[in-house]
Amino acid sequence: MAYWLIKSEPDTWSWDQHVKKGADAWTGVRNHQAKAHLNAMKKGDKAFFYHSNEGKAIVGVSEVVKEAYPDPTDKTGAFVCVDFQAVEPVKTPVTLATVKAELPDMVLAKNSRLSVQPVTADEWKKVRKMAGLK
Repeated sequence: MAYWLIKSEPDTWSWDQHVKKGADAWTGVRNHQAKAHLNAMKKGDKAFFYHSNEGKAIVGVSEVVKEAYPDPTDKTGAFVCVDFQAVEPVKTPVTLATVKAELPDMVLAKNSRLSVQPVTADEWKKVRKMAGLK
């Protein structure tokens, strides 16, 4: 299993909307590095759900339920999407400031603008602990 972090602006697509929708396509990614990460995802992989811009914090955990396929919102046909399902909210949101202080080598700390990022197994365990999850 691999671990990831996916980012969304809460005024565009919030954790609460994600929970209510159930499994849904993660569309609109238009960065080639992020696209490569989406293509690498496998069913069952887990991802932290991060609120960008407003909040700047990890607020939940999602799971890949459908691997990469053409993004229906991309008229060029160059980009893909992945279906995610909400798994659990965090008990304590983990802010960008906390990640930068506690895990300075994490991609989120180094490249906070990238919308889809890999997370190492060690980072996954540490962030889950900071978030109050087992």
